[in-house]
Amino acid sequence: MGCNSVQEQQETNASTAVQVVGAMKNVMWKGELGGTINLDTIGNKQHLYGLGPVEYLAGELLIVDGKSYKSTVLTDTTMLVEETFEVKAPFFVYAHVRGWREITPPDSVQTLQQLEAYLNKTTQTSKRPFAFRVEGEVEQATIHIVNLPEGSKVSSPTEAHQGQVDYSLKDKQVQVVGFFSTEHKAVFTHHDTFLHMHLMTDDKTQMGHLDEVVFKQGKVKLYLPAE
Repeated sequence: MGCNSVQEQQETNASTAVQVVGAMKNVMWKGELGGTINLDTIGNKQHLYGLGPVEYLAGELLIVDGKSYKSTVLTDTTMLVEETFEVKAPFFVYAHVRGWREITPPDSVQTLQQLEAYLNKTTQTSKRPFAFRVEGEVEQATIHIVNLPEGSKVSSPTEAHQGQVDYSLKDKQVQVVGFFSTEHKAVFTHHDTFLHMHLMTDDKTQMGHLDEVVFKQGKVKLYLPAE
């Protein structure tokens, strides 16, 4: 009963509460590649959203509304996307979001930089950090999957991205889960951005860390946590 009560309380209070386990900088600079969290140990998976890399930088992870996906490299042009919670991450960010409010972003919001500026401007009075979603069509996008060779040692971001494979997408229907924070650079966002986003195609055949995008004007919806 006590466990259930805690979970219920967490869900009640956590509509915009972002949880962080581990830190990107410890992976990139200190070589702490092992898992700090097993995703299956997140007790309440209802309305759960999250992202991070697979331990030992062997793939990418994305949780969308309580379903967990892992992507791994097969070749320079193909990948494997599996649905599983049986996986560990060296750092991970997640939140339980029970309700969303839909926003149609202006046509001027097409790139990651434009989305970041728009989110920063429109959420000045909102609780931060927060999870968000984007659904719709991309004209083009670049995603990557980390694919560190087994046994590699890491002491810099350059070394951490050895083996990384980039994939190009064109004219795809996608869903994106992202996290916005001005306070977590090098923790769950890179040092030069407030965003960390993973993209998955609607057919669930491609998923990875979103590096570049051009959203199709008039074909995109943005979702922020309902407050």
